[in-house]
Amino acid sequence: MSETTKLKKPRGKARLLDGKCIACGARCQSACPVNCVEMTDSGEPIILVEKCIGCLKCVKICPAAALEMAFTPEELKILQEIASQQEAGAPVDEELDDEAAALAKKLAAYHDVWVFIEQTEGVPARVSWELLGVGADLARARKSRLCAVVIGSQVEPLVSEAFAYGAEKVYLIDAPVFRYYRTHSYLEGLCLLIDRYRPEIILMGATGLGRDLAGAVATRVATGLTADCTGLAIDDKGHLMQTRPAFGGNIMATIMCDKFRPQMATVRPNVMPMAVHRPGATGEIIRESCPIREEELAVKVLKIITDSTSTESVDITGAEFIVSGGRGMMGKLNFSLLKELADELGGVVGASRSAVDAGWMPPDRQVGQTGKTVRPKIYIACGISGAIQHLVGMQDADLIIAINRDKDAPIFEVATYGIVGDLFKIIPAITARIRELKAAKAA
Repeated sequence: MSETTKLKKPRGKARLLDGKCIACGARCQSACPVNCVEMTDSGEPIILVEKCIGCLKCVKICPAAALEMAFTPEELKILQEIASQQEAGAPVDEELDDEAAALAKKLAAYHDVWVFIEQTEGVPARVSWELLGVGADLARARKSRLCAVVIGSQVEPLVSEAFAYGAEKVYLIDAPVFRYYRTHSYLEGLCLLIDRYRPEIILMGATGLGRDLAGAVATRVATGLTADCTGLAIDDKGHLMQTRPAFGGNIMATIMCDKFRPQMATVRPNVMPMAVHRPGATGEIIRESCPIREEELAVKVLKIITDSTSTESVDITGAEFIVSGGRGMMGKLNFSLLKELADELGGVVGASRSAVDAGWMPPDRQVGQTGKTVRPKIYIACGISGAIQHLVGMQDADLIIAINRDKDAPIFEVATYGIVGDLFKIIPAITARIRELKAAKAA
């Protein structure tokens, strides 16, 4: 049997295309690592072919696609043979320059997807289990393991829960000094694990704690961090694609950290679906200790005061039915109509940013990019136009009902059902009808 020869893919030499250069300011020259590009007085590049190493940097940076890679007849023949071998499934080696080879070697040292399990005195944050769900998808795409990180005091029960929600391995640091969250102690503990085990991806909840810790960790380990992601995926080169609203929510940007590791992202609660819970699942536990001592910490926790101590505070993120009002409610007193409807449904009242800014509802009821992200069974938007900043916070509801006078309002583009009309007539009518149905059922 004849063995297929393993060919190396030729790199070619850069070449300027006639009439394409726009004299952009010598970007190609600045990108070249071997100084093989000189510029004419008119601003066009001259390629010193004998120096070119075919790294493609000038080709990639050119905004006018005025550069291409040129190949000799011998190289073209090799490319044709490579194409034939690829069709037959044979492997092909592509030569890398020293910089690219060093980067590839550095990135190859990192592996696995980590999810930081946030907890307060042993009570886990729901967003941690949501992240294990999307983390499992990323781990499958990278053919790596899904791992959880648990840091705290007497938090071993969370290890079993992490396994139940899909983690294959759990890194555990359990010591009295970690009973309360303090940036310094948790930073030291998590960075110790990162330095020792080198994760490829780290996911955290975009909560107050998660945002604080993620920023500190990214700074310490000198890597990138994308905050408030709404989408996570792996590209064809194995990099993490992190999607989030940008420019005030007017566009969705996809950000990548392709030269540094670990790749870090925070995700807001209720953005990702909950991971499947499989009681009794087991995995590997890696126990570690961190040498930090209580006397080294400048911050002391005297008392924890939760929002639940306020009688007026409502956690809309866990509600199954939300009736939200916007600028179209015309005033604070009119939100009593929404309260009546929400009470009949067993739900809560939410609001858009404009309603909160006007003082009609408290900030903890705000739904949207600068408020809270919700995933209720039913979301009723009353007098809300549907700016993208609001849609980011509620578009994943199971069913969306929009009520608005403007038939062209953007909210109707995401609504399951839309009602065009006067909400001051429609909402009381819906409330009355629900009461009738409940009374008939009771009878």
